[in-house]
Amino acid sequence: MFIIMGTSIGADEICEPTEWCYNMLLVTAKLEKSKSNDKKSANKVLYVEQMNDLEMVERQGYPIEQHTNIQTEDGYLLDIHRIPHGTNNGNETNKPVVFLMHGLLCSSVDWVNMGTEKALAYILADAGYDVWMGNARGNTWSRKHITYNPNRDSEFWKFSWHEIGAYDLPAMIDYVLGVTGEQQVFYIGHSQGTTSFFVMGSVRPEYNAKIKLAIALAPIGYMSNMTNPFFQLLALFHNTLEWITSFLGIDEFLPSSGLYELIGQAACSDEALFQGVCSSVIFLICGWNSEQLNASMLPVIMSNAPAGAATRQLVHYAQGIRSGKFRQYDHGFISNLAQYGSLTPPDYKTDDISAPVALFYSTNDWLAAVVDVHQLANELPNLAINYLVPLPKFNHLDFIFAIDVKTLLYDRVLAEMENYL
Repeated sequence: MFIIMGTSIGADEICEPTEWCYNMLLVTAKLEKSKSNDKKSANKVLYVEQMNDLEMVERQGYPIEQHTNIQTEDGYLLDIHRIPHGTNNGNETNKPVVFLMHGLLCSSVDWVNMGTEKALAYILADAGYDVWMGNARGNTWSRKHITYNPNRDSEFWKFSWHEIGAYDLPAMIDYVLGVTGEQQVFYIGHSQGTTSFFVMGSVRPEYNAKIKLAIALAPIGYMSNMTNPFFQLLALFHNTLEWITSFLGIDEFLPSSGLYELIGQAACSDEALFQGVCSSVIFLICGWNSEQLNASMLPVIMSNAPAGAATRQLVHYAQGIRSGKFRQYDHGFISNLAQYGSLTPPDYKTDDISAPVALFYSTNDWLAAVVDVHQLANELPNLAINYLVPLPKFNHLDFIFAIDVKTLLYDRVLAEMENYL
C-alpha cells in the first residue's frame, strides 16, 4: 500500500481531469483524517492500493472469472481470466471465443489497464466475444508447479518462450475449448505473445486447426534488425553466463514486488518530479511517441508491472538477434548435441504455421523491426493480412497503451476478425 501525504482532497478534485478520475477507479482510494491533534499533521492521507485485473474488471461492472491451476505437460500450473460477456450482451449465446496472450514481463492485466473505452478485452466483450486472458508460466498469476517452488528451486526457471509456446499455450487453449465447447478460438497476442504462438504453430502443428484466426500485434519472430538498445547490449554478451546471471539474475528477471509498485506510483504519478524519466525509460525500450502516451496512466501500468519472467526468455531473444535465426534455445554445443542431436539449435519451421495469421506492425517499433516482420510474413503459408499501423510514431507499447489505439488499430483488428466469424 502506497501513502501520499498531502492537503485535504475532495472527491470532485480527484475526478478531474478524466484520466486522473479513471486512475482512481483502478485503485482503492481512501481519505482519512489524521488522528493527531497536531495542526501540521491534520491533513488527510490518500491511500492508494494496488488492484489486479480481476478487481479492475469487477469495478467497471463487467463479469470476471478466475480459472486456476491449468496444468501443462511439464507440470506448471497456470491461471486464466475470463470476461464471458460485455455489459449489454449477457443473454447472448454461442459467443465466439477469443484468447488473449500478453508480452514479456506482462500479464493478463495489460488487456484491461486502459479502461472500458480503450482496453481490448472490454472492446471485444462489448462486441460479443467470450474473452479469455492467459498468463504465462513465471508471471504474477502463474508462479506454480506441481514439484518446484519458484522462490527456491532454480529448476522452476529453466524455460524460455519456447516452453510457453510448446506447453503453456496448448494447455490453456485446450482448457478454454473444453469449458466453452467450441472447436476453435481467435488468438490475439502482443509481442512475446506472438513469438510463443509462432513456436506453437511450428512445434505443435496440430494446434493450427484449433485457431480460427491469429492476430499478431507487434509480431516478433526474426530479431536480427531489432534496434532496442538493451537487447542489442544483451546480444553482445549472451554467451557469457557469468555476466548474464550477475546482470539479469540467475533465474528470474524483474519479479513483481511491492517495491516496484511503490517506486512506479511514487515516481510516475502526475506532478511527480520523475514522471518524465518514467516516460523516457518506456520510450527507450519501445520507441519514442510522447503524443500517444497518457502519462497519468503510468502509476496504473506500473502497479502490475513488471510481472516477472525467466532470465532465459530475454537470453533467447538475444540469441535471435545475434544469430539472425528464428530458432530454439541455444544451450551450447555439448548440450545442443545431447538435446537436439546437432551442435546448433533447430530453426522453427514457419511453413508449418498453417493457421491464418494477421500481422499488425509499425515503423517505430524498436522490438519488432519492419524488415524482420516482412521476412516472417514471406514465410507464413496462410497470411491473412500484413497491416502497417497508419501512424509513423506508433511504437511497441502503443499496441496496448496508445491514446488512439482503438481508432488506429483495434477497429481494424475487429474488422478482420469479422471476416472469420
